[in-house]
Parts: sequence; C-alpha cells; structure tokens
Amino acid sequence: MRLLRAFAAAALAVLALTGCSTATAQRAVPPLPRTERDRDDLIDAAQQVLVDRCLARQGLTLPNASAPQHHSASAPQDRRLQGALFGRGDPELSVTLATGYTVTAHTDGCLAAAERDLYGDQRLWFRTRVVVNNLRAEAQQRMKRDPDYRAATARWTRCVTPAHGARPDRPDPAVSTRCARESGLTRLRERLEPALLARVRAERHGQLTTYRQLRTRALRRAADLYAERPVQVTLKKGSAPS
Repeated sequence: MRLLRAFAAAALAVLALTGCSTATAQRAVPPLPRTERDRDDLIDAAQQVLVDRCLARQGLTLPNASAPQHHSASAPQDRRLQGALFGRGDPELSVTLATGYTVTAHTDGCLAAAERDLYGDQRLWFRTRVVVNNLRAEAQQRMKRDPDYRAATARWTRCVTPAHGARPDRPDPAVSTRCARESGLTRLRERLEPALLARVRAERHGQLTTYRQLRTRALRRAADLYAERPVQVTLKKGSAPS
C-alpha cells in the first residue's frame, strides 16, 4: 500500500472558487481522473483516508513520513499499530501463484477494512489483484520452460563464464549484455515474452474483467469520498447564492 499523504491532502482538500464573499458550504463532485496513474493515485488517497479514520477510532495514527522520527514508541505500541493496520494472528487469505509463490493477507485490520469499503469484496479483490499483478511473472515462468529459450540461456552462460573459472554470480553488465545479444537470448526474449503474456492474459480473461470491475467500483467510491468533503464556494462581488 502506498501511503500517499501528500496526494491525499491535495486530492481531498477543500476547494475554493476565487472571489470576495463566501456562501454556504456545498458539495462538488470532481471529474474522474483521465489517466491510469491519476486514477491509481485517487484510489490510494481514498484508501489512506479510510485507514487513517479506522486507526483514529482506535486512538492510533501512522507516523508522518515527512516529520523527524523520535524513537519513543514502545515495542507494545508498535505491535498494536502493526496489528491494527495489517491484522493479527495467522492470515486468513492465501493465493498460490502459477510461479509457485504463495501470497497471504488478513481479513482484519484497517487496511482490510479500507479495501472492503472501496472494493466491496476484500477476499475477491485480494485473489484477483494478486493474480493480475503477477501475469508477467507467469509469462516469464513459461518462457523459461521453452526449449529454444533454455538453449539460448545455456549459450549465454557459456559466454559469460571465464575460460578458467566458474561463472560469476553477477557477470559484468557489459559482458552480460553482449552475451545476451550474441547468444540470441535478447532476440528470443523479445519474441517470446509478448506472445506468452498475451496468451496468459487470454487465459485469465475472467479475472482481468473482475479486476477492472472492482477497480471501477473503488474509483467511484474514492470520488464519493472526495465529494463528501465540504467545499467552500466563494462568490464574486454583487452575486448571490442561487
């Protein structure tokens, strides 16, 4: 979770129209962001607001990243904050990916509560998000099993290995790049990876659709949170509120 305090302050701030006299507080619904990056930022900002509210109800606050840190909090206080934020005990949610890795999460804690508010179904969002965020890793895993790719990798290994000695754990970047080109590994990767990623995305079409639907719901909920903030409307001289 990205804790975008600065963006939250800007995106959810009180708006004002320039002028001289102030009318009664009203609500304004801003247009939804157009770019994916801005939409991500709006959802993250709304999630931060929900998390902060949840923690505040328990008498807790997240440390301000921009403020100097004073290590005065006790270990029990730190554990209480961690538990309130991420949940306690064994994680209730678990997804094992095609790559073999297992990702877990809690259903309690303020982060889980914020996701339920935004996405409606935290369990479904967790499962879908984990799979969708690892589609490229799944494609790369399949690529490593391709016979041509394995042969090219073997040629690359021979190329970066000194004539007398073992292959270095971290070959010189210039040598690695040259060997990737000479072994055909670069060209093969450029051909295989997009095709395999397209295949994986096609196979995960249902999960991708669910991911987009849940994200759209979160975006609308984030916009609602924005609209719930009071807006001071300032009128020009000589005008009157309608």
